[in-house]
Amino acid sequence: MNTGIVYAALAYLSWGLFPLYFRQVADVPALEVVLHRTLWSLVFVLALLAVRRQWAWMREVLRQPRVLGAFALSALLLAANWLTYVWAVNNGHVVDASLGYFILPLVNVALGYVFLHERPRPGQWLAVAVAAAGVLWLTVQAGRLPWIALVLALTFGFYGLLRKVAVLGALEGLTLETVLLAPLTLAVLGAWAWQGQGALAQGDAATLGWLALAGPVTAVPLLLFAAGARRIPLATMGILQYISPSLQFALGVWLFHEAFDPARLTGFVLIWAALLVYTLEGWRSRRRVQPA
Repeated sequence: MNTGIVYAALAYLSWGLFPLYFRQVADVPALEVVLHRTLWSLVFVLALLAVRRQWAWMREVLRQPRVLGAFALSALLLAANWLTYVWAVNNGHVVDASLGYFILPLVNVALGYVFLHERPRPGQWLAVAVAAAGVLWLTVQAGRLPWIALVLALTFGFYGLLRKVAVLGALEGLTLETVLLAPLTLAVLGAWAWQGQGALAQGDAATLGWLALAGPVTAVPLLLFAAGARRIPLATMGILQYISPSLQFALGVWLFHEAFDPARLTGFVLIWAALLVYTLEGWRSRRRVQPA
């Protein structure tokens, strides 16, 4: 139990500190960062598979077009999520990005209801309604939807939905996703390098080093997450997941000095209240079930 908590907490801590990493490659366009993240993640996971001699699953997957199609869709969702997140961090929207991951647990409730026919309890619906009020408030204050937060929450929510019903684990799934993205990634990076453009042709050693580091930076938290999820209850994971957006929010406000006026604070308070309702409702529900 304690080991699982450590693994999961380290995963969420890593994700929470992601803005510090992406600020190191802020001079590289977001699309190029995502392409390098895909490339070096593939190199890293293939190296892990080689060390573990874990190749048998590939033969089975290649015979299942439906599995390949599902992972092609999840790969596109993951790439869209990465692109939005990197752009947000490098353009001064870390706080908006953190909002997306605060909303994510409540998006998961709604997706479970629509696609998995789960029946949320009244307290969970109350949390979703309060969160929706927070998003509406932020929309009214800004005069537009908080699109960064919504894109991040929806893309990762649907990605999580696909991975929940997938037949592959974290390492195998990430490998297949990056393999499916690899042809486009290599074609674009190769074309840019051929034309003398992009970091491969123009970047210095430090920039290339930071980009190559994207492989372990991406894969290690996913593997820690998978290890933690196998060892602790899902409800505990649900509480720990708030580590990530809380750190991102703190970095955005206090380290990167992003504007955060009192009117926006009201919307965030509603989101946080929704998360509190969601967490307390889950805790009370478990307390009732355990004696039975």
